[in-house]
Amino acid sequence: MVSVGVIGSGAWGTTLALLLAKKGIATTLWEHRPERAVEMRKSRENRVFLPGIAFPDALQPTADIEEAVSQKDFLVLVTPSQRMRENLRLIAPHVAPQTILINATKGIEIGTLKRMSEIIMEELAPNQVRVAALSGPNLAPEVAAGKPTAAVAAAHNHDIAVQVRNLLTTSSFRVYTSHDVTGVELGGALKNIIAIGAGMNDGLGYGENAKAAFMTRGLAEISRLGIAAGANPLTFAGLAGIGDLIATCASPLSRNQRLGQRLAAGEKLNEIQQSTHSVAEGVFTTRAALQLAERYSVEMPIASQLSLVLFEGHDPHKAVLELMMRDPKGELEGIV
Repeated sequence: MVSVGVIGSGAWGTTLALLLAKKGIATTLWEHRPERAVEMRKSRENRVFLPGIAFPDALQPTADIEEAVSQKDFLVLVTPSQRMRENLRLIAPHVAPQTILINATKGIEIGTLKRMSEIIMEELAPNQVRVAALSGPNLAPEVAAGKPTAAVAAAHNHDIAVQVRNLLTTSSFRVYTSHDVTGVELGGALKNIIAIGAGMNDGLGYGENAKAAFMTRGLAEISRLGIAAGANPLTFAGLAGIGDLIATCASPLSRNQRLGQRLAAGEKLNEIQQSTHSVAEGVFTTRAALQLAERYSVEMPIASQLSLVLFEGHDPHKAVLELMMRDPKGELEGIV
């Protein structure tokens, strides 16, 4: 019998736990606040992030970290990116040597500029063989409701990617494999920056032409940085690239897209963050991406303008004008 621990009970962590438990896999969902774990055990649902979706019998919430981690065949790591390292240190004493570690968090650590799998390897698994990353166009409420989609599992070791694919694949969640961990993780993280801008476009009423152009240039920006960091360019034409970008930019279910709309309406970043339970990873990723861009000497005009809006209170209308009035470029400059 396979057993899985899911570390992180936000919307996406709970969704992955539901997906596994519906397959009959013994799944433990870790919630760090004991009172919330107790409430989920009693109500058999996550009323904060996924209200109305009942937990299968195979899904057990817990605040006991040893129960969630010990002797698991797989651990799915779904914590906020800026808390990933501290959570890994918390679970480290209980992780079995054979456990396969799956990163399902889309972000970059501020300061170190490391991807999540790099942090996992530093803290838990110096041998990269048993680490994988999961990404794709996966809006949690739709996946939890059983609506069809696809994802990609990337690992340096093909057998690990296949094991993760087999673990997570269902009739409504199709998983592909990849060996490009760098590209899959950077695509998943960087698209959140573009989603904030797409939400601003919607809030400002600029229309579908502008949004399509913005998303396309956003993909070019993601690709430039990803290629400089060693990713396979074709990864950004796949599920973790354009697939995730389309879903996150187009849907009101996207927390980053919603944040952009609220910025366009005149709300300040701290007000938005204080009013929601969810973490919009694009905020942190904007800072980290610009530092990475400096490291690799890559231009990221969209991220630069969004940074001014997010952290310095610049007018979103002015940010769009600055992007439109940049010096002319070749469309594929910096990519090919």
